[in-house]
Amino acid sequence: MKRSVLLGLFVTASMMASTSFAANNTDDLCEVNLQTIANAKAQIQTPEQQARVDASVQQAKAHQAMGSKEGTEKCIAETTQTIQELRNANKDGKN
Repeated sequence: MKRSVLLGLFVTASMMASTSFAANNTDDLCEVNLQTIANAKAQIQTPEQQARVDASVQQAKAHQAMGSKEGTEKCIAETTQTIQELRNANKDGKN
């Protein structure tokens, strides 16, 4: 019986912890994407690409500053697209 009580407590604690992490997951993803872009800026090859990335980051930060779920989702969408463009540009540059 002690094992089942301990297991129940463990499962309950795990579920409560996972929901609290899930609530901030989208905010974290926006921040992680912005940091990924900041780290990749050294690999940008052309001034045009640099300008596009800078504009995208400014737009993403504006969405993030809204402080709403919609703003966070727009930030994630914007930064994800920019990261994909950077990856594609680096692939094209290497081939």
